[in-house]
Amino acid sequence: QVQLVESGGGLVQAGGSLRLSCATSSTIFSISAMGWYRQAPGKQREWVATSPTGGRTNYADSVKGRFTISRDNRKNTVYLQMNSLNPEDTAVYYCNAKSGTLWDYWGKGSLVTVSS
Repeated sequence: QVQLVESGGGLVQAGGSLRLSCATSSTIFSISAMGWYRQAPGKQREWVATSPTGGRTNYADSVKGRFTISRDNRKNTVYLQMNSLNPEDTAVYYCNAKSGTLWDYWGKGSLVTVSS
């Protein structure tokens, strides 16, 4: 069973920072575009950022300049560094691993709460 193990969520004050982590197997990590999505209360899940196996990272306009996605190939882990957080960033954040038509895996989600 494929696992994407997320960690790093929690409660933070507005203006603060958090870092999310998502670890998986080397088989999955090595050929997957790794991404982060989020779902705020009462809203649909939305894309946040993607780190492909090659090429540039991409960000949603709402987080550009504040969030950074990165990969550690030795640890088979993708990170989401979140700075200058505001209450609108409150959501459950999901890790995603996608490889074309081969697979599309999701983590269980990590809650991030930003207080004003």
